[in-house]
Amino acid sequence: MKLSDIAKALNARLENADPETQITGVAGIEQAAPGQLTFVSNPKYNHAAKTTHASAVIVAENFPAISTGMLRSQNPYLAWAKAIELFYHPPSYAPGIHPTAVVHPEARKKLGKNAHIGPYVVIDEDVVIGDNAVLLAHVVIYRGVTIGNNFFAHAHAVVREFCHLGDNVLLQNGAVIGCDGFGFAKDDQARWHKIVQSGNVVVESDAELQANTCIDRASIGETRIGRGTKIDNLVQVGHSCTIGHDTLLCAQVGLAGTTEVGNNVILAGQVGVSGHVKIGDGAIAIAQSGIPHDVPQGAMVSGAPAIDHKLWLKCCAAYARLPEIAKAVRKLSEHE
Repeated sequence: MKLSDIAKALNARLENADPETQITGVAGIEQAAPGQLTFVSNPKYNHAAKTTHASAVIVAENFPAISTGMLRSQNPYLAWAKAIELFYHPPSYAPGIHPTAVVHPEARKKLGKNAHIGPYVVIDEDVVIGDNAVLLAHVVIYRGVTIGNNFFAHAHAVVREFCHLGDNVLLQNGAVIGCDGFGFAKDDQARWHKIVQSGNVVVESDAELQANTCIDRASIGETRIGRGTKIDNLVQVGHSCTIGHDTLLCAQVGLAGTTEVGNNVILAGQVGVSGHVKIGDGAIAIAQSGIPHDVPQGAMVSGAPAIDHKLWLKCCAAYARLPEIAKAVRKLSEHE
């Protein structure tokens, strides 16, 4: 593919390179060879851009000039993502139902056009699935589920009873939508009585839930995942939680029941949130933060219990000096 065609596809400005140069693929900046395209968006790789063997580098508009060809972009990371799409072609799945799949006769009538139903898939009664669905091996769809167009479920994903999924929802391997919420009440004999989880889960359009993530159904009402939200591997979303649109929940995040997360929030890896907490739009929680209280809109928090990120950095600096501080305090007390 010519560099000029790539520049046009990425809405990037070509600089210091022959537009006719043929690009055969993409690679990391340190591994790239002639004929390949690479990128820089993290400043720590700026020096590597000067020594890369790639034929061209996707860079920001203000990136310093280098001898290698450049594709200048206002959003180099997004341009790189789109560049990968130009060269990688994922497997395609022909329409049809595998002979080992078990599809309820009524559900079979409600499958949209061009559905690919793979080996050992199970689809129960009263299920409605839109057009262009791909369900790979061992996917299970419980009864009463409604799913929109362009659904893609990798092997062993499960959607439990009466859940609703919008268009363009992607489930990675082992994701479970609508498992029972963790609800128990102690009886007079100090035994745990299970609270029936009678609600469901609603996953809005353009959401992606990655491997082994679990979204609990509500005891009553619904648990809701907003449009365009992306949820990483091994995330636990408790019953009756509400997550806004375009939010990121990174690996091993855990939300206790009835947590309300706003729009465009980022919860980094291993963040834990206690129940009945509200996290405002645009908030960011640094990895391993523990959040026991509401977080205001646009805040950045760290630590456990989570506090303002800048304050947390000061606390970390002071913590490293505690032996020195303790020694100084002892000397002061000796002189009293």
